[in-house]
Amino acid sequence: MRETRPRIGKPRAFAVAPNLADYAAARARFSWDEARRALAGLPGGGLNIAHEAVDRHAASALRDRVAIRWLGKHGAVVDYTYGRLAAESNRFANALGALGVGKGDRLFALLPRLPALHLAALGAWKRGAVFCPLFSAFGPEPIRARMALGGARALVTTLALYRKKVAPIRDALPALEHVLLVDADGAAPPGTRALGPLFAAASDAFTIPPTDREDLALLHFTSGTTGAPKGAMHVHDAVVAHHATGRLALDLHDGDVFWCTADPGWVTGTSYGIIAPLACGVTLILDEAEFEAERWMAILERERVNVWYTAPTAIRMLMRAGVEVARGRDLRALRFLSSVGEPLNPEAVAWGVEAFGLPFHDNWWQTETGGIMIANFAAEEIRPGSMGRPLPGIDAAIVRRTDGGVEPIDEPDVEGELALAPGWPSMFRGYFGDPTRTARCFAGGWYLTGDLACRDRDGYFWFVGRADDVIKSAGHLIGPFEVESALLEHPAVAEAGVIGKPDPLAMEVVKAFVALKPGFAPTEELRRELIAFSRQRLGPAVAPREIAFSPSLPRTRSGKIMRRLLRARELGLPEGDVSTLEGRDDAA
Repeated sequence: MRETRPRIGKPRAFAVAPNLADYAAARARFSWDEARRALAGLPGGGLNIAHEAVDRHAASALRDRVAIRWLGKHGAVVDYTYGRLAAESNRFANALGALGVGKGDRLFALLPRLPALHLAALGAWKRGAVFCPLFSAFGPEPIRARMALGGARALVTTLALYRKKVAPIRDALPALEHVLLVDADGAAPPGTRALGPLFAAASDAFTIPPTDREDLALLHFTSGTTGAPKGAMHVHDAVVAHHATGRLALDLHDGDVFWCTADPGWVTGTSYGIIAPLACGVTLILDEAEFEAERWMAILERERVNVWYTAPTAIRMLMRAGVEVARGRDLRALRFLSSVGEPLNPEAVAWGVEAFGLPFHDNWWQTETGGIMIANFAAEEIRPGSMGRPLPGIDAAIVRRTDGGVEPIDEPDVEGELALAPGWPSMFRGYFGDPTRTARCFAGGWYLTGDLACRDRDGYFWFVGRADDVIKSAGHLIGPFEVESALLEHPAVAEAGVIGKPDPLAMEVVKAFVALKPGFAPTEELRRELIAFSRQRLGPAVAPREIAFSPSLPRTRSGKIMRRLLRARELGLPEGDVSTLEGRDDAA
């Protein structure tokens, strides 16, 4: 842990007063029951995500507000008001009903960033079905594995994705009764149906049946950075946390334009790419195209985005383009920048100030938590490199595992496992079909995250690494993130991934894999310079002993560097699940 941690103080003036203006006061007065009362609930009682995200707004003065603005990759722009979104999601719910898909059935979505994804999710929740998003870049085998694990009854996808990725495995999915193609203009392939005619024949009126807040609503598969994927179950009560964290952690205000760049196959693409912004009644930007720096800056400017939620990987790609990418743009509408996916390096926080006049605010959560748990807030100082402080309603601690359970660590700046007190609404209710794996996540009254962290004297939490990523070298516990952050301070380094390499004397030594910025060559001279650079900043006990250059590093599509995969390749071990590896397409 570094002795000195940089800080970015509280902003002196706000264009809009932050929703969380006083952290201590907000924590003292917050209750999840009160947060539930901020939502409407179903007219006959109960709680349904689709009602809170869309129907209650469609029945209010927000009916004609744009809920989703879809930007096609070839220039098309399509607006869905809350009224239109309610009507069309009703059609989707009725279309599912015509097929007999209903309460508890799993509807999988294999779609790019299209409005059909949102309609599928909302329609499923209205029917009482369970929405299960998949990455559209998955190949046939990971699709088969997840759909088989989840007991898929229905799938909504495109014609091209079906032909390339689903048709080859269809015979291995006997429970899959219905495949709906969102873009089949003519005759659909055998065993599928064109959604268009089914949709056109469906009524735009629908009454959501009674929904208990504990009814299953979502099945998310973890990214697999530490092993095989797991299906995390979430319930309709999760919308309470999505709404509250949208207001408190992302500082969403009425009338805002919000852009979450996450892929819809990732939990962020559902929690904060669908539910939270719609539950808060704001306008959501949905961009079909992949990352391109100039396009992204043009969207921020043209759509007058107020709150932008993106990933460290994207921020680093923008950093490669330089601050010039934002210069000359009218970005005065931007009020709050936030990041998620992996720890945000301090340099990226500072770069936000240089490029946009605003820092990026890091936050922390997991597929299992369903929503943001720890964050840097709009009205609070930022400590770059820190994940922030727990949300109101969230109790976090640093613990060590013992033979009898767990033991809280009260001393500041002592590393241990990050743990959360269960009970928040978006907490996963278990891994689908795997109670044994679920039970291992809980001990001594805590949910054990598997992430190593420490807490400073002021209650800010600092990420160290995954429990199975931590490097043990000559008696030292070394967090890969700390080493990676130091390497990223060097002007030649674009990406860095760090692992422990077995050593007969030290147990492990630190090895770094480095991707360079354009204009830098992977020379032996640069290798020695980087080792000296990191030794100067971290000390010889922590700095990497070895550095290998690589054109790119393996990452999940959620932006996390797959240290597990780096280690497996280094040591010649089985690579395990790589289905979420960025750029991977098993059908290619």
